[in-house]
Amino acid sequence: MLLLAIIYLAFISLGLPDSLVGAGWPVMHEDLGVPVSFAGGVTFIIAVGTIVSSLASERLTRRFGAGVVTAVSVAMTAAALLGFSTATQFWMLCLWAVPYGLGAGAVDAALNNYVALHYSARHMNWLHSFWGVGASISPFVMSLALSADGDWSAAYRGIGLLQIGLAAVLLASLPLWRRVAAIHPGESTTEDEGAEMNEAAGAGGAAGDAAGHVSIRTALRIPGVPSVLLAFFAYCAFEQTAMLWGATFFVADRGFDASTAASFGALFILGLTAGRFLSGFFADRVGDRMLIRGGFLLGAIGAAIVALPLGQVSFVGFALAGIGAAPVYPAVIHSTPANFGRANSQAIIGIQMAAAYTGTTIMPPLFGIISGRVGLWLLPFYLLALALLGLAMTERLNRLPRRSA
Repeated sequence: MLLLAIIYLAFISLGLPDSLVGAGWPVMHEDLGVPVSFAGGVTFIIAVGTIVSSLASERLTRRFGAGVVTAVSVAMTAAALLGFSTATQFWMLCLWAVPYGLGAGAVDAALNNYVALHYSARHMNWLHSFWGVGASISPFVMSLALSADGDWSAAYRGIGLLQIGLAAVLLASLPLWRRVAAIHPGESTTEDEGAEMNEAAGAGGAAGDAAGHVSIRTALRIPGVPSVLLAFFAYCAFEQTAMLWGATFFVADRGFDASTAASFGALFILGLTAGRFLSGFFADRVGDRMLIRGGFLLGAIGAAIVALPLGQVSFVGFALAGIGAAPVYPAVIHSTPANFGRANSQAIIGIQMAAAYTGTTIMPPLFGIISGRVGLWLLPFYLLALALLGLAMTERLNRLPRRSA
């Protein structure tokens, strides 16, 4: 339980930096003397780093253990945030975005797999709810820094120092990680798990090398993996597109004023955070599959309500979409060991993280390009298509036998 409390703090830490760039960019781009559109360059570098480290997470975690990978990754993001606070030119932000992305992807994959192996579904939901707490706190930290003396770097410095403190706690807790892994084995590859990997890989070839490594190519040949990757891609694209374009949609298509639209757009994030907290109370009884199915269905219904010409009532659909989407991410992650085997879970979760970051990197800008030609009215239909795609892929996965109980 002590380790679980530390992991909860780590999930808050995961969310803390995620909103800083967006919250501070209106002032940052002026101080750095670059156009407002340059924010995309920073976020793109971070996204590439997260994809690379997610794909490498299986090797790193198998070699060093989840505790070491988590502690070092948090230390890397802390160093990057402190580097952001010292940046006086745009290229410096781009430079520090590299360790930021590499650290964020590795810790995300390692932590998610560790929780999926050793803790229940309710904790997975609550942990991701705590990520939302962290993501909600950082804009207020930036707002406080800007209102105090207009110094955006103070927000990065403060969050960076918090991350350093957490990295120290994680390093001190390394014996706890080993103790929990010993009580609930699942990180190392035993002979039985090696046989399980070979069975999961099927006729496609051996599951890994002598050290138990599961290659990306081998993981992709496991039945059901392509389906879950496409479902995860669709879900994360759904989430990020709604968060990025929601307020703009309510202004440009529904004619609301900017302050009202901002509050309506925030309903999705609030629904996401509250939904994950509430899901934790019944996740173990309902099961991951029902949570995923119900989440995609409710997300689709919410998007359909937004599409209807209901005036201000359409914001209810946006909140409903957030609540529906809430359990999907943690449930997909938590079900990975049961669907594909414990020995394969770290490799597959790493690829899932890469698919997630690819979806959040590509699909929101793609909607921006399409809506620039068609119109922002397309947003609810775009979200509906993503929700239905995710539902179809997870139902396809559900028809396959699970690899381990």
